[in-house]
Amino acid sequence: MSKSNIIRQQIWSKLKDVAKPDTRFDKNFAEVIPDFEGSEIATNRILEMKACKDAEFLFITPDNCLVDLRRQLIEMGKPFFMSTYGIYRGFLYIEPGSVPKGHELYAAWLDGMEHFGVPISLEDVARRGKIDFLVTGASAVSVDGVRFGKGHGFFDLEWGMFTDLGLVGEDTPVVAAVHDCQVVQEKLHPSPTDILVDYIATPGGLHKVERRAKRPRGVIWDLLDPKQIDQTPPLRELRAMQGLAPSA
Repeated sequence: MSKSNIIRQQIWSKLKDVAKPDTRFDKNFAEVIPDFEGSEIATNRILEMKACKDAEFLFITPDNCLVDLRRQLIEMGKPFFMSTYGIYRGFLYIEPGSVPKGHELYAAWLDGMEHFGVPISLEDVARRGKIDFLVTGASAVSVDGVRFGKGHGFFDLEWGMFTDLGLVGEDTPVVAAVHDCQVVQEKLHPSPTDILVDYIATPGGLHKVERRAKRPRGVIWDLLDPKQIDQTPPLRELRAMQGLAPSA
């Protein structure tokens, strides 16, 4: 078992005590990054950040622990977009003012995002020029900013697509929202595809990370299964935008 999987298993055993069950996956952390006790406190720490207040276009992952963040962004009229589960249906965009008052919480849930969000292509995202602020959940994150997801690599893949289009870079703020028990105290060596975060928001505090390495850039096509490319509309779109041949 790899070190990253060992860390996941160690964290997941602690997370069971504070995680809120998912309606579909319960506490199967290999399939869902759950909400947790105190997530609204972590959310408020993120919203108090100057970089978040100043952001004009945000990317928020579909993790359960970010429901309250999505709700408050909708109430604030902050434009943001989110990936669908597994990126199978690409990305959804919440247009400011598109959610009727009183429906913000429903719209922040995944089913509500499917109802109120509108599909947005990579080309449409690129027309906006840049993504100002990114927030993701995590299975675990080290004190030096190495983030572990569920093991499927979706956020790494999204980051690769965004960097290929010049929408994010080394200076783009990335925040991981996790419970305090999900923070790994030892420093870790990132893999070539690991996204290093700038901040870790927990119920206990907001931790600024001093990054020791650069973030990865671009989609590494050789690491992807052709079937995954075929099942992920933004990947097919990116290949077309880059003038690459369709996957075999």
